[in-house]
Amino acid sequence: MYILLATVTLPTGWVVLGAIALVALTTFLLAGLFGPMPNYVIEAENGLPANDSAAFLNLMESLTDAKANLTGRYEVLTNGDCFYPAELQAIHEAKRSVNLEAYIFQKGKIGKLYLEAMTERARAGVHVNVVLDAFGSAGATRSFFRPLTDAGGKVNWYNSPAWHRLTTMDNRTHRELLVVDGTVGFIGGAGVADHWYSGVHGNPAWRDTMVRVEGEAVTNLQATFAENWLVTCGEILAGDTYFPEIPLLEKTAALVINSTPTVGGSTRARVLFQLLLASAKRNICITTPYFLPDKGLMQELCRAVERGVDVRILVPGHKSDHFLTRSTSRGGYGPLLKAGAAIYEYEPAMIHAKVLCIDGLWSVVGSTNFDNRSFGINDEVNLAVRGDALAQRLTADFGDDLRQSGRITLRDWQRRPIHQRLTEMLGWIFERQQ
Repeated sequence: MYILLATVTLPTGWVVLGAIALVALTTFLLAGLFGPMPNYVIEAENGLPANDSAAFLNLMESLTDAKANLTGRYEVLTNGDCFYPAELQAIHEAKRSVNLEAYIFQKGKIGKLYLEAMTERARAGVHVNVVLDAFGSAGATRSFFRPLTDAGGKVNWYNSPAWHRLTTMDNRTHRELLVVDGTVGFIGGAGVADHWYSGVHGNPAWRDTMVRVEGEAVTNLQATFAENWLVTCGEILAGDTYFPEIPLLEKTAALVINSTPTVGGSTRARVLFQLLLASAKRNICITTPYFLPDKGLMQELCRAVERGVDVRILVPGHKSDHFLTRSTSRGGYGPLLKAGAAIYEYEPAMIHAKVLCIDGLWSVVGSTNFDNRSFGINDEVNLAVRGDALAQRLTADFGDDLRQSGRITLRDWQRRPIHQRLTEMLGWIFERQQ
């Protein structure tokens, strides 16, 4: 067999073309692993308007390319035993449409409940549309969703493998989003899987947060869903089924920032986070499952500490679902600990919530992690709200979580064992992909 292969000859042109293709693909992959990461600096940072001013809201609206909605109602749903029943109730009560976009949708107990609820609504004539990431939801097969599609629902996978998507194969939709009747939305960090619902393999259910949204911002959440629905199946969603008139509710300013990587890897989410961190005067509370800030964000956090801001960061402890990511993250604690920031590791379970609170006024909840994959590779969506009530509730949850966490001191970090340091070095190679 080897002799036969050795005697095969190929035209020189094909050999050259194959070599060029191999070099191009290798270069593309290496660029993803070792290419530069953002190092943004805000020009005239000391001249930023106060974050409670109309000027700052206008600045946020302009630089994130997001409409400032001035009315809305927002309810925090802490953990799966709160947000899953709320979402399922909204689906069961749907009259016109159910739109679900998820990075993670898995078969299991909670996945079956969602499938049954959406199938029942589809049989009743409700438009049910589902977008799932082809990688994150790979286990949820077409056969699993056949009851829904047979009932008239539609299911599409985002960025499924194809030769013409080779250069964008690393782009995922990381959004976790549900919109019902165009009037009620849910946004946060949780997909549909049993590790949020009841826990799996003897592990406790993950700690996470979703927010129920009513008011003008729901229209923007719907538009975010419509973006990737168009990408996956070529349909433009329109009409009252998806975009009804929404009555005015409480006066609260909010922006929906959906982000897709640009050629340079920058996203509106990245701009959002840096603006808010730079605006902080009193406190910054960060909850994130994957904390790998780029150089620009690390410097922004250290500058905040230097100007007297109380910076507290909550990340997973030993129950993290990504050992290498946690190890790499811990290796980068040094500059923040030396500056005076407080870092805590959550102990009871994997913490997957993605929440940022600034000065008890601004809150951000969504799908974005503090890492390069979220800021520069994935499609993400975040809700940024300027309002005391939501910030106070999220800050209260943050306080409860800190009481179940261990604080990492600078001395702890400096005395970590050699095997942890070796793992950190391995993680840095793949830092941009974590």
